[in-house]
Amino acid sequence: MNWEQLLSLKRFGDTNKRIRKEQDETRLGFEVDYDRVIFSSEFRSLQDKTQVIPLSETDFVHTRLTHSLEVSVVGRSLGRLVGKKLLEKHPHLQNVHGYQANDFGAIVAAAALAHDIGNPPFGHSGEKAIGEFFKTGFGSKYKNQLTTKEYQDLCDFEGNANGFKILTESRAGRDGGLRLSYATLGAFTKYPKESLPKKPTKHIADKKYGFFQSEKEPYVDIANELGLIKRSDKDLSFARHPLAFLVEAADDICYTIIDFEDGINLGLIQEEFALEYLSKIIRDSIKPENYYALSTKEDRVGYLRALAIGTLINEAVDIFMKHEDAILNGEFDSALLDKSKYNAQINDIIKISIENIYQSTEVIDKEIAGYGVINTLLNTYTNAVNNSFEETASNYDKLILKGLPKSIKVNDTSLYNRLSSVCYYVSLLSDSKAILEYKKIKGILF
Repeated sequence: MNWEQLLSLKRFGDTNKRIRKEQDETRLGFEVDYDRVIFSSEFRSLQDKTQVIPLSETDFVHTRLTHSLEVSVVGRSLGRLVGKKLLEKHPHLQNVHGYQANDFGAIVAAAALAHDIGNPPFGHSGEKAIGEFFKTGFGSKYKNQLTTKEYQDLCDFEGNANGFKILTESRAGRDGGLRLSYATLGAFTKYPKESLPKKPTKHIADKKYGFFQSEKEPYVDIANELGLIKRSDKDLSFARHPLAFLVEAADDICYTIIDFEDGINLGLIQEEFALEYLSKIIRDSIKPENYYALSTKEDRVGYLRALAIGTLINEAVDIFMKHEDAILNGEFDSALLDKSKYNAQINDIIKISIENIYQSTEVIDKEIAGYGVINTLLNTYTNAVNNSFEETASNYDKLILKGLPKSIKVNDTSLYNRLSSVCYYVSLLSDSKAILEYKKIKGILF
């Protein structure tokens, strides 16, 4: 792969090539990507979607929206630092084509901003709830009417693939979705493969999947434009866009350090653990006199968090540059931080977060409730849509359909498209909206 192609400014529907040197420096195409994501309704709904503690009423806890903003900030720093080093290594990118270090930062920031845009209500348990509805729940009755890969899309409903759908799916008046640059869409897609086969190798790009069957052709178009290496023809799979490694690193840094910080601020983890665990990462930069001068727990933990994030940013940049050739050849097969000298410390922090935060009673109770909500919504909506298509809709089904948006593909002859459109609608609901819809279906008006 080569950077000239990987940094493509092309957007859906373009007929002429966009040249970097011809870009308006006051409104660069890659920066427009960021604007389009942040002004989208799908992004706004993240303000009421679970990050760690579902439906928490405390000011301390991050939502998907604040998490995404923080990941984008870290991603911008990673991109700019890597961009600076790449331009020094490949000066023709700047001298001939006009690319700047900030271009890399803008691409990674936009992709990182959108990285969770496809997540359904109730966090990762929401993904599992949608999948289990089709795998073992009422939705399993559709198995024999779908292709193997279509059914797998539903059984392993994937927020990353759903995010790609949001960013690219055409609808009335909005051809090409948000019409982001292909470079940003490439960096967004951490798992450039379809749903089957599951984890065919231990390569990081095979951990999950990145596009549904309905978005297969658009992804191939993007991959070809970017010059991504094809890893498999039979079961479509490509090498990652190199900047996807930076998007992943930004997310890894934020959820490792900031979820840990949330746990401490909520009292789920003792403050002493912050100094014990984070000091192993920041031992070369911490100034004890600054730390002990801070009077509140939140300020002390925030100080450690800031130093830890800065250290891991520099570490990820060094790893990326060390392995740039392997990354461009599609041979680098792990997350950047898996190669970090701080990998053991990172794993220790994740372990204590799992034990004290992710498996806390509050989290588990809300995830259980989320399963019930999503199962009820899917069962009600899929029955209404398919009964209407088959002209067997009851009065109740018709009432349900009146409350659904016109984007639901009630009359589509493809069962897969009908079911996918219902999942898509449910995935866009905020936690509160999903609960409101559930109460309405259950007849709970107050």
